[in-house]
Amino acid sequence: MSTPASTHALPTLGVLRQFYALTKPRVVQLIVFCALIGMVLAVPGVPSLADLRQGLLACAGIWLVAGAAAAFNCLVEKGIDAKMRRTAWRPTARGQLSDRQALIFSAVLCALGSGLLWVAVNPLTMWLTFATFVGYAVIYTVILKPLTPQNIVIGGASGAMPPVLGWAAMTGDVGPEALILFLIIFLWTPPHFWALALYRVEDYRKAGLPMLPVTHGNEFTRLQVLLYTFILFAACLMPFIYGMSGWLYLAVAVAVSFGFTGYAFALWRNYSDALARRTFRFSLIHLSVLFAALLLDHYLR
Repeated sequence: MSTPASTHALPTLGVLRQFYALTKPRVVQLIVFCALIGMVLAVPGVPSLADLRQGLLACAGIWLVAGAAAAFNCLVEKGIDAKMRRTAWRPTARGQLSDRQALIFSAVLCALGSGLLWVAVNPLTMWLTFATFVGYAVIYTVILKPLTPQNIVIGGASGAMPPVLGWAAMTGDVGPEALILFLIIFLWTPPHFWALALYRVEDYRKAGLPMLPVTHGNEFTRLQVLLYTFILFAACLMPFIYGMSGWLYLAVAVAVSFGFTGYAFALWRNYSDALARRTFRFSLIHLSVLFAALLLDHYLR
């Protein structure tokens, strides 16, 4: 009796994993983490049980809508994904999930997340999160990405929204502190992504996407990465200047920003794919450590 059940369980588990892969789990985890930072910084002192409940529900709603946007992105870009080594494994690119399945899955996640945010959090957070969905899944994926090498700059506004969503979830409004966090991620996105695009340039060229290294070349892109890290360095100091963080955050922000700028400078002076890959990886460390320092500083001040 146990054999038929186990036989049917395996394909089901495989399908569930395919749907889960559509949500781009690592990306969504970073989105929720940044939203959580916005929530924590919006609440003075130690959060109450009500704050914890509100934050948990907000994280769940944001995760669902972010996963929906990722699934829609996989659907729209399945042809492009199939041509690139980095994304060819995705279930939509391999034809393991149909367009109808991916679209329904995305719609269900978006509806569930939006409903949860509206009912259990507040309407402002729901509308901001839905606008982020439209900005990423439609404006960036469908319009900007295939048309302009500035796609990641303009479309980066959607990726910078999580702290704003977190702040709105806890306060019901958008304060200047949330906008500072938005600015940091907005300026971080181009050098982060262009470092990746530099060593994946042939994939993007083959896919027909006008990424900056494809349209303007390697040297120009490296210069843009360096210039953006300079501007990002200044933006990373703003939480301390504005008074929303203390000396601990400042020390960490200076250290990791020097590190990112140092990688960008080395990349500009003497390019290699290996160095571009290390720069990309350090950019992830930069943002994670920066926001973790904001969190730690918030409770130690």
